[in-house]
Amino acid sequence: MIDKYERNINYLRVSVTDRCNLRCMYCMPKEGVSWLGHNDILRYEEILRIVRIAATKGIGKVRVTGGEPLVRKGVVDFLSELSGIEGLHDISLTTNGILLEKMAKPLYEAGIRRINVSLDSLVPERYYNITRGGDLNRVLKGLEEAERVGFDPIKINVVIIKDFNEDEIDRFVRLALEQSYQVRFIEYMPIGDNMEQDFQHLPSDKIVQWINTKIPLEPLNTPPGSLDGPARLYRVVGTEGIIGFIGAMSSHLCAACNRLRLTSDGRLRACLMSDEPEIDLKPSLRRGCSDSHLQMLIEKIISMKPEGNRSHLLHPRRKKCVRTMSSIGG
Repeated sequence: MIDKYERNINYLRVSVTDRCNLRCMYCMPKEGVSWLGHNDILRYEEILRIVRIAATKGIGKVRVTGGEPLVRKGVVDFLSELSGIEGLHDISLTTNGILLEKMAKPLYEAGIRRINVSLDSLVPERYYNITRGGDLNRVLKGLEEAERVGFDPIKINVVIIKDFNEDEIDRFVRLALEQSYQVRFIEYMPIGDNMEQDFQHLPSDKIVQWINTKIPLEPLNTPPGSLDGPARLYRVVGTEGIIGFIGAMSSHLCAACNRLRLTSDGRLRACLMSDEPEIDLKPSLRRGCSDSHLQMLIEKIISMKPEGNRSHLLHPRRKKCVRTMSSIGG
């Protein structure tokens, strides 16, 4: 599916729940959020129907997200059915890793091979604070189990926040060198009206420069639309260690954006950072609409996909996106 700006829209991020077993400071307010009711979120069969139709229109890559996807009952069976959809060539999952130790093997057996684990600190107390109660040891054990059962690649997503965890950059670089993990440094994005307003992003270029003063990096060429998405990849010279950088704030990622997002309550979004354009698919699904009608709605949202939407990132007080990251799915 090609949009009006000649971008090949072939990637769908699917949030299966808005619920999470953590309360990360940059993702949701301290008091948490009001969870959607059981009937307010899409049923698995509804999600599968949407994905099947999207796959016939060129969607080949699906990433399952949340909230925390592993907290939803029946997610392994859902992933097994998802893996069987014709036309999909890449299915991956993003998790906070808290439940990964016990679920890594069932996930692998369901057909998932690639996994991203969100991990913003390797200091137990700091991890506990930023997640408001998370246990770092459980995540590390989950990573070990994921590696043992055969996940490849295992990517570690690290949101770098200025004056908070930037002093851990070297720890994460060592993790990429000592383990078979691909560490990806992500700039903090101010999404939603209830987030911590004093957080500041640290530009990816500065992180690259800082690492280069200690360990030389060499850029890797990744073609547009590759499985690495918007990440700029570097290899640590003389090693197999791969480090990625996602400049969500400082880089112009919109020109190469190839994705749509399906929220857990059935809204198909064309842009992460804006609540418009967005189409609610759930009413049509529950009225028993035809496949051709759903296909038309998918084509419509692609036709509405904006060229770019970064002005509110540079001017946070004029944010257009008012939903929390946990409700969007990242």
